[in-house]
Amino acid sequence: MATSAQSSASDTAAAKANTGPARPPPPKLSADDFRIYNRLAVLMDSYHNHLRETWNMLHTACSTSSRPPGTSIRAFLMHGLHLCRALTTHHTIEEQHVFPSLAERMPIFKPNDTLVQQHEQIHAGLDKFEAYLSACLDGEQELRMDAMKAIMDSFAQVLWTHLDLEVKMLGAENMRQYWTKDEILAMNCIHQHWTKDSIHQHWTKDSIHQYWTKDSIHQYWTKDSIHQY
Repeated sequence: MATSAQSSASDTAAAKANTGPARPPPPKLSADDFRIYNRLAVLMDSYHNHLRETWNMLHTACSTSSRPPGTSIRAFLMHGLHLCRALTTHHTIEEQHVFPSLAERMPIFKPNDTLVQQHEQIHAGLDKFEAYLSACLDGEQELRMDAMKAIMDSFAQVLWTHLDLEVKMLGAENMRQYWTKDEILAMNCIHQHWTKDSIHQHWTKDSIHQYWTKDSIHQYWTKDSIHQY
């Protein structure tokens, strides 16, 4: 769960994104207009929730020194590697296919601003996490729950802050400041987040089979988004 420090960091970044001359408050959105302006936030949050669920499962297991019932050590390690690969792919496609479109009007999505900087901070810890899990899976190290938890804790705050901030920046009240309803409806940068071309750019058939099981793919993608495999 997000801490008060994480919420404060998210609010600070959000305030930075909205600096400028004071303006009168805009009229209240109707329910239909709110749904339109909020549609990208809903899509992003849905994906983030899958990441949060996997993170919480792993972190709870480490905190209690008890894997979920019926989960072998290998399966547990693979859950962690699935999370690493999902985050890496998610962030890579965001930076190449999603953020550039949004950054045309929203500075926080630019390469040198908060969200991409958070990606870099997350991956400093995520790379260590993936290396540790891989070493345990290959038998080079023995899995120690306290060691795994320590690595997760090293980048937990920036990860959770980032997941919340992305959704907040795509929320209705923020998006209406930069885009019209028609422009929102025409946006496809997130709808095409997992297109055939973008997945093929980052994954081969062999690497998908290496890191993903049928169940873990269903957790992160819909039937329509992966039917080509």
